Amino acid sequence: MNAAFKRTDKFTLFVVTFFGSGMAPKAPGTFGSLLAMLLAWPLLTVSFRFCFAWLALFVFFAAIPFVNKALRDTELDDPGWIVIDEAAGQWTAFAFVAPETLLSHLWMLPLGFIFFRFFDILKPLGIHQLEKLPKAWGVMADDILGGIYSGIVLLLISKFFL
Repeated sequence: MNAAFKRTDKFTLFVVTFFGSGMAPKAPGTFGSLLAMLLAWPLLTVSFRFCFAWLALFVFFAAIPFVNKALRDTELDDPGWIVIDEAAGQWTAFAFVAPETLLSHLWMLPLGFIFFRFFDILKPLGIHQLEKLPKAWGVMADDILGGIYSGIVLLLISKFFL
């Protein structure tokens, strides 16, 4: 792992690594997505009407200045340890399914994780193009689109198989 992350402040690092999950030595994006998926269950149990769409939007826009700061401080384009984008994308996927459906069919959480990682890693259907947006917008936007595609798949599964 590149030690460039040491050139930014600890709070920014805490935010962009999504509580440190991006510091995993292998597959940091997978660890960031996994943490987001694992946090989904307690969030659903705290509030049956929990809204992942609002959470994803909040994280997306709140993360932009932190991601920009980390990119500026480290002089890197999109380091793997920035995984707050994976959290926002993962929660975008869950936003397409009613919270009560997710809570009553918990297997949809790991399924959503698998679909999101598929779209995030392979970047089909225009996802890769969004990486060309400037700075933090490019870091964050491709994961949101991956989350949208994953969410559509989850929605179709919930409508046709549940």
